[in-house]
This record gives sequence, structure tokens and C-alpha cells, in this order.
Amino acid sequence: MTITITVFERSPDGGKGLARDMRVRWALEEVGQPYDVRLVSFKAMKEPAHLALHPFGQIPTYEEGDLALFESGAIVLHIAERHAGLLPNDASARARAITWMFAALTTMEQPIVDREVTKLLERNETWYEQRLSAVEERVRKRLGELSSRLGDADWLDGTFSAGDLEMVSVLLRLKSSGMLSEYPNLSAYVARGEARPAYKRAFDAQLAVFTAASTG
Repeated sequence: MTITITVFERSPDGGKGLARDMRVRWALEEVGQPYDVRLVSFKAMKEPAHLALHPFGQIPTYEEGDLALFESGAIVLHIAERHAGLLPNDASARARAITWMFAALTTMEQPIVDREVTKLLERNETWYEQRLSAVEERVRKRLGELSSRLGDADWLDGTFSAGDLEMVSVLLRLKSSGMLSEYPNLSAYVARGEARPAYKRAFDAQLAVFTAASTG
């Protein structure tokens, strides 16, 4: 059965690979599974057909036969559990990899997204600078903790896993901020993720959609 995922018809990330369908694309590329994409406009995301797949009107969604999933983390976990390449065979190592997935999507991503929201929506508030400083302090606290844990290792727990896929995807949201450069081992960690052939294929596929939408 062919896998179909929904993606932005015109991504707001400017082709930088930050839209969350990128994580699903990357996972599918890592495990060697072909997939189709269905482009969805912002208007269509709020219409009944899409809401039946994703009750919050977002992307991505995942369809395979009678199975329909939403939430990129849940989709990546499903892919990793169904196909070899993203989770270790050893039960304990597998559990640790899944733990890192949750850590990326909760502990790490939440303050990073808070920073983005602050800069996007609160810039004109009188308390903006104080708010931004507080949010960035929380981001740096998490980056420092992650940096200490990673140390000089290539990946979070031995070999590359779905935990690294999610963590690199989250950290990429800080790439343009300059904050990652304060933690050289995290910068190198993200660069290793970006250098993976599967990541490059996924990035190129997402960029092609953005480019076509921008020139069409």
C-alpha cells in the first residue's frame, strides 16, 4: 500500500526544511519507504476533508490503507516501529531512543517554539525585550544540558536513531539564530544530521514543492 503524507502547498518556512512534514519525509527516506505527497493549502487545512485526518487542521498527516495518523512525532514513531533503521533491536536501547524522541518534542522544542512565537507575535509589546531574554535563557539552559549529555559522541545513544532524527529537526529551528554556535558539539551534531543522504533527499523533495509554489 502506498504511503501518502500531506504537506504545505506553500510552506511558510521559506524552503528551509523546518515544516514538520520534513521529519516524516526524513524518516521514510531513512527506512527506504517510497511515499506520495498531497499538497494542502491553508484554506483546505481547515475544511472537513482534512479535519477528518487531522482534527487540529495542521500538517502532516499519514495515510496507508485504512490507517490515518496525525502528529509528526507519532508518525515517525510508527515508521520506526514498522521498518528497520530508526530504532535499535536491543529492547533497552530501543526504549532509550524513544525517550530521546519525547525529549526532543517536549523538553527541547517547547522553549524553542516559545522563542519563535515571542519574536513573531510579541515584538511590539512593551515587555518584548524582557520576555525574549527570559525565553532565550530557558533555551540556553536546555542547550547547555543537552550539550553536556552529548559530549564528544556522534549521536545521543550510540548509533543514529529516531531520537536523533527528532532532536536534529528541533535544533534546526535555531540554526538562523546563532545560538547553536555557542555549543560547538551541538552545531557539529546538527551538521552530521544534515549530511545524512536520507536527510538531503528529504530536504530536496520539500524544497522542490516550495520552489514550484513560488514560481508557479
